[in-house]
Amino acid sequence: MSETLRETMTAEDAYDGSPAKLVTLHNLAGMSVTFMDIGATWLSCIIPLKEEKREVMLGISTMSDYQKLGSYIGATIGRYANRIQAGKFEIEGQVYQLSTNQAGNTLHGGAEGFDKRRWDIEAQGDDFVCFGLLSEDGDQGFPGEVKAFVTYRLTADNRIVISYHATTTKPTPVNLTNHAYFNLIAPESGICCKGHTLQINADQYLPITEVGIPLGELASVEGTGFDFRHLKTIGQDLLKDEQQQKVKGYDHAYLLNAECKEGKCAATVISPDNEITMKVFTDKPALQLYTGNWLGGETNRSGGKYIDYAGVALETQFLPDSPNHPEWSQESCILQPGDEYRFETTYLFEY
Repeated sequence: MSETLRETMTAEDAYDGSPAKLVTLHNLAGMSVTFMDIGATWLSCIIPLKEEKREVMLGISTMSDYQKLGSYIGATIGRYANRIQAGKFEIEGQVYQLSTNQAGNTLHGGAEGFDKRRWDIEAQGDDFVCFGLLSEDGDQGFPGEVKAFVTYRLTADNRIVISYHATTTKPTPVNLTNHAYFNLIAPESGICCKGHTLQINADQYLPITEVGIPLGELASVEGTGFDFRHLKTIGQDLLKDEQQQKVKGYDHAYLLNAECKEGKCAATVISPDNEITMKVFTDKPALQLYTGNWLGGETNRSGGKYIDYAGVALETQFLPDSPNHPEWSQESCILQPGDEYRFETTYLFEY
């Protein structure tokens, strides 16, 4: 699979006239993962079951398909993941206007976010690859020159550890994440993610408008379809709440319980056939649950089309629109000169 993907993804040049560079990592257990320098993208994740080698991520297989994507499949998201209302925020009395690219708001860094860039391969070894990107002062309207790095590591016990690091020359919002979509049963099969079982270690979620902008106050998951504190299928309460009906499903941020920062599991996903369990660990304060409500029509890696709800994304991040909500109980999303942005998210696969 990885060699075929390497051939198809490099058959066409990227936007800058050169082909993408791909890196595949393997461990002794037989797991393999593939990454690409365009968008510092996670392209593939293959789990070695007894009867098959199963791909568990949604993906694409050609550069032209990647460049047409509207759903950020597998890409590194920056400078600010999720939404900033009207693309505006204020730091130290100065108002900044960003590039807007969805319903008048800034989504995932703006029209030319980090997912659209070629990252440098800074270092690589048998079990890791590190990508780096220089984002200039004023990039998409953001202040400060930011140096960003994302390192992917495959461990012997089947963990994908994603480490983020950034520095800046001026105070600026930074919120990096990966936009992988998972389908642990068979991404190209036409079987959606509704039959996956999910648990999220969070007592609160963030209600939003129909275009994904926070209404301002966190809400309890108690008594709502947003309650994933105990394992249940994604489909059990899908579209149950008015909040979900606004956006055709789950596309909401959860404020993770404090114990997640101490190493407790933030989220668990189990395949419908119970063959694979994926656990998410993170030191980020929040997690965006997106059930692929608008994936229908996106080209898949076999040349067909994905359906709505084809995969589930669990994006670890700051709460959306955090630059405009300093009152929220999470650390500041504003990176200061001299400070370092350092966060880590791990996806553990048990099978």
